[in-house]
Amino acid sequence: MIDREEVRKVAHLARLQLQPSEEEKFTKELNGILDYFEQLKELDTEKVAPTMRAIDVSNITRPDQLEPYPNRDALLAAAPEPDGDFFRVPQILSDEN
Repeated sequence: MIDREEVRKVAHLARLQLQPSEEEKFTKELNGILDYFEQLKELDTEKVAPTMRAIDVSNITRPDQLEPYPNRDALLAAAPEPDGDFFRVPQILSDEN
């Protein structure tokens, strides 16, 4: 059971300034969350494999294949500072070590 003093302490650690009404609200909400976890403890999870997510998620990717751009000259012409067959970009690393 969480009381208002514990809510004040957590708010202080999180650098939050709570009004008394917010302290009361969060005390009730946090106790509700803890009550829910107590209900979950009653479930038999012995035969349930550990998982990172509740649902199966996978990325659908395509193979990375090099393909030439069909209109290379137009692409270079649209660059702010083309330099022959290259793009000139601002320097982001200094010469100093």
